Amino acid sequence: MFGRLIDAIRKTAASEPIDVGQVDEPNGANVAMERTAVNPWAWSVELGYNQGELVTGHTRTLYVSGQAAMSGDGTPRHAGDMAAQLALSLDNLEAVLGEAGMSLANLVRLNVCTTDVDLLFQHYGVLAGRLGAAGVAPSTTMLGVARLAVPGLMVELEGTAVA
Repeated sequence: MFGRLIDAIRKTAASEPIDVGQVDEPNGANVAMERTAVNPWAWSVELGYNQGELVTGHTRTLYVSGQAAMSGDGTPRHAGDMAAQLALSLDNLEAVLGEAGMSLANLVRLNVCTTDVDLLFQHYGVLAGRLGAAGVAPSTTMLGVARLAVPGLMVELEGTAVA
């Protein structure tokens, strides 16, 4: 369905552990964080996500609240434009990750809430492309909801990252 994106994601969603760097412990020791995809079935990898991710050796966990298409001053942006809202939501997610010294590569869990699942799937390449470029296929849940907290918003991304 997504062609080259799926091929790229397949390469990064292998079941072997992925070493994403050394973590300095307070006692001075270095501990490598490893992520191992857990996929009893292959179909989810075809869609760009893992059923689970086993993370070992990490020392920091960041729980990111729902990020939506909000400007830096808290104003909703891009009313009626799912692709633009999804892109800005990803930008905001990356900003929170960056503030904690992390990136999309550290994302192990992603919850996607949307007011229009069918419309979101039309623009899923925006999300899959960014995750694929970061070399990550986090465990993902997509939920259709009646509305989000701020009227006019169509998508919200909530994540968990480890480093």
